[in-house]
Amino acid sequence: MKVRLPPLKKPPISPTTFSSNQTALTRHCLFKSTAFKLIQVLSVASLVLTGCDNVDGAADSTQDKPALNDSSAPSQIEALDQPDSASANPSKKSLNVVSPDWGVSATLTAMGHPPIATGDMRVWDQWVAEPKLPSSVHDLGIRYLPNAELAAQLPVDLIIDNFFYEHSRGVYGDVPAQTVMFAAQGKTAKWSDYTAPTRKLGKIIGNPAQAEQYINQSQQRINQAGAKLQQRYSAIKKFAVVQFVDANNMRMYANNSLFNTVLTKMDKQLVALGEGNEWGFVPIQMGDLTQLEPDVCLLIIKPLNPITQQQIQDSLVWQRLGYGADPSTSDTSRCMTILPPVWIYGGMASLTSLADNLASATLVGGRAHDIK
Repeated sequence: MKVRLPPLKKPPISPTTFSSNQTALTRHCLFKSTAFKLIQVLSVASLVLTGCDNVDGAADSTQDKPALNDSSAPSQIEALDQPDSASANPSKKSLNVVSPDWGVSATLTAMGHPPIATGDMRVWDQWVAEPKLPSSVHDLGIRYLPNAELAAQLPVDLIIDNFFYEHSRGVYGDVPAQTVMFAAQGKTAKWSDYTAPTRKLGKIIGNPAQAEQYINQSQQRINQAGAKLQQRYSAIKKFAVVQFVDANNMRMYANNSLFNTVLTKMDKQLVALGEGNEWGFVPIQMGDLTQLEPDVCLLIIKPLNPITQQQIQDSLVWQRLGYGADPSTSDTSRCMTILPPVWIYGGMASLTSLADNLASATLVGGRAHDIK
């Protein structure tokens, strides 16, 4: 006989039990909702406070720097046309200038405003020598083809170059550029051909007074060098200036070169065998030196390769010319000397350097030994 057990029944849920469970669940949900809202409020408050800090920081930064989109703020080029702007505002940041041109770089350095970069610094001492570049100046590599990677990393405000380097301006991006050229404006180089570009440089860097002071100091320095040269070698009145390309070929610098400007200031005369080309020289060969008068003193400008120098000394033509020979033993002795390098296409710095070099040089041969 099978015994059937009664089916199991779920315990009935009383209204009281349901009510208490619902109340607990409601309280739990309210707690979670309140906590979530509190977290949201705190998050929003945090974002607001952070935003306020950023606004304050931006406001402080705006006070220190002019707004980029402020049309009332003068551009860099407009600032260049205000020569007295630096004097009126001594705290104004000086321009970071880059110049591949050695004449500009040397003059800026001599004025106390060296460029932040120039080119071919490894051979600066061989061709320019003075003034010495400060260690802060960066080497752009080849002047005609500057290093684009380095140029992109430099904080450049302005490029100062001339027509010879215009093709490379794109290397610096959209940096503005100014042209300054030291060269004769006619067939004869004059003092004004070098003072005008120097004044332009002073205007560009925002310090025309500095440029004017430098011009005055340079003129005084050249005058002093001229007096010194006259005291030492009063019998020497004429000079010819050459730079050897090899043992037989050379450049003879003419009246449209800076040598004419300096020698004129020093009350001496430059002699050349012809009219200079656009670079201020006449190409000649060693045999052409026979056309010079015996009283003309020959100035040889370095660099001069040691091998080339030895070949010159071994040349029979050179020996017969008699440059540097002892007058007591040679009837054809002529005056000469070898001068330190000076940048031929430079500015005011090249003029003063040449004058100092000539005043301190030891002339040998010919009338250099005459008693004044």
